[in-house]
Amino acid sequence: MYDFDPAIVARDPLLQPFSIKHVTFRNRIMSTSHACGLEVNGMPEEAYQRYHEEKAKGGVGLSMFGGSSNVDIDSPNIFRQLNVGTDAIIPHLQRFSARMHGRGAALMCQITHLGRRGDPYGGDRLPTIAPSPVRETAHRSIPKEMDEHDIDRVVRAYAAAARRCKEGGLDGIETLAGGHLIGQFLSPATNRRTDRFGGSLENRCRFALMVHDAIRKAVGDDFLVGMRFVVDEGPDGALRFDECVRIALVLKEAGGIDFFNAIYGTMDTLAALTVYNMPGMGSPLAPWVEPVGAFRREVGLPVFHAARIADLASARFAVREGKLDMAGMTRAQIADPHIVAKLASGREEEIRPCVGATHCQSQHRPSCLHNPATGRELTFSHVVAKTRGPARRVVVIGGGPAGLEAARVSAERGHDVSLYEAASEFGGQVLIGATGSWRRDLKGIVEWRVAELQRLGATLRTDAYMEGEDIAALNPDVVIMATGGLPLADLERGAELCTTTWDVLTGQAALSGEVLVFDGTGRHPGPLAAERAIGMGARVEYVSIDAQLAEELTYAERTRWKRLFLRFGIRPVPETRLVAVRRQDNRLLATLASDVSGEVSTRLVDHVVIEQGTIPLDEVYRDLRSRSANDGVSDLAAMVRAAPQPRGDREGFELHRIGDAVASRNIHSAMLDALRICSAL
Repeated sequence: MYDFDPAIVARDPLLQPFSIKHVTFRNRIMSTSHACGLEVNGMPEEAYQRYHEEKAKGGVGLSMFGGSSNVDIDSPNIFRQLNVGTDAIIPHLQRFSARMHGRGAALMCQITHLGRRGDPYGGDRLPTIAPSPVRETAHRSIPKEMDEHDIDRVVRAYAAAARRCKEGGLDGIETLAGGHLIGQFLSPATNRRTDRFGGSLENRCRFALMVHDAIRKAVGDDFLVGMRFVVDEGPDGALRFDECVRIALVLKEAGGIDFFNAIYGTMDTLAALTVYNMPGMGSPLAPWVEPVGAFRREVGLPVFHAARIADLASARFAVREGKLDMAGMTRAQIADPHIVAKLASGREEEIRPCVGATHCQSQHRPSCLHNPATGRELTFSHVVAKTRGPARRVVVIGGGPAGLEAARVSAERGHDVSLYEAASEFGGQVLIGATGSWRRDLKGIVEWRVAELQRLGATLRTDAYMEGEDIAALNPDVVIMATGGLPLADLERGAELCTTTWDVLTGQAALSGEVLVFDGTGRHPGPLAAERAIGMGARVEYVSIDAQLAEELTYAERTRWKRLFLRFGIRPVPETRLVAVRRQDNRLLATLASDVSGEVSTRLVDHVVIEQGTIPLDEVYRDLRSRSANDGVSDLAAMVRAAPQPRGDREGFELHRIGDAVASRNIHSAMLDALRICSAL
């Protein structure tokens, strides 16, 4: 699939092998552990393993898995974790490790006890436990203070879980300190004990030392044991860099640690988690490499690290300059699991970039915003196969994300592809979404696909509005309509008086005075329009049908918008609908209805900006249906299986519509439509 270039491999620091004890990693790029959302009843079955195997096929040196895998019964499965607290997992791990080792990659698991980060109403509804009864904001539990019986039980559970991992054929494990039970003992913010487990630094280290001593006795010296360890809890935490180094040296001296997997910041609030611990779009690239490098110099053990190391340049700098030993490019490999292979074969420009959209942190994880094959390895290959049939003439109408992906996949299949976009540049709504202060990286979704289409030799046309006759004249075999939609404005009356978010974000509308923004979707356009209105000097009131701001987005995106709204001084009015708008005294009178109280109120403003998603732009599609062999109908069962579409007995071309030309959804859904249809052409 990829032919490695020996010269590239020899000179690139990321492609050099690295050893800890008897384990040699073939390069310096890893995927860190995360809850990928593909487990079945706490077990890593076929889909879970294939998701990681794709990274091994793509050349990764080490794949960590099992983010927050639970060691005991009172550490419940609350965000799709594995259960390493039972021997039932061992045969799954044995198949998993054989599969990964067969591809040349090392494999490790993260094992942990959530402590107060658990959920007392999840799993078996047991009380959460912690060193002290200090509530965690993010997960809401008020934990039971652990007695020494609890401590001894959990220590044994860690050792048993590590033993299962070794019997499963893994190369090693890591425990998780920051934010989880071990870290809750280490931090004075969560450990207020006055016995031998609290107070002094040495006492606060005692639980971690007991855990790692028990693990080492259970697995021996020929099994790697590390710790995901916070090097500085940041402004929201209690542990500063110097004390973290002291703790690390205590752990190192005890001999139970082979490596540290360094993280930064706390994770007990969503704001801390998204700003410091797992930063995304709008954050600087690789923000914590310098403190991690300083930690590595002080501690003198191998150090791994991942936090928005989204590009090879950042990873290469960190490794070359001795800041870390293994570069965690976890989300980057969700976007493209073949990063290493493309780098080593001289195809670095073909790497699909991670734009930091954090869609992989949604409830639908591990799905990537612009790689719909990720997490669907049982159905799709990440390398699009050439068609086994004759090359077909594929015409794609619309150059937004759906159309670009349809054209790319069809071209990879070996078809003759032409793409027509009515606007002067490709991108569709992505270009609108990228106009905000922190969303500019979205353009990478478009830029990569345009570059790939150019490489593949597809015909690309902008400023090309195509009518039905124009399309039919191209004599196509397949027509993919990806024409997107137009803004929806659905009120009892007065919709024509409103300004749409598209008008604001494309610069077609200027706003001043009092502006009411009505958000009927909980997506990005409403907040983006409010931000733009503030930038124009307007005063904004924000009304939403949802219970909270940006309801449909991931928690990372939602948190960023909340922070910005606080800065703007906007206090959203939730669970309220815009009913009607009319003119009054050269201004606009908006009528609002509360879904909670039923109360009707009015606002007199200068502008009403409305966001209600889109309705399909499908006039040309409807004109073409009678000329098509399938009446423009896409068989849904075949789509889901990525199987060829049935043609029927009619003459004509195959016609499909995808993305917002069908219904108003997000980028990932639009691209998934394209992949499902076009990978079977």
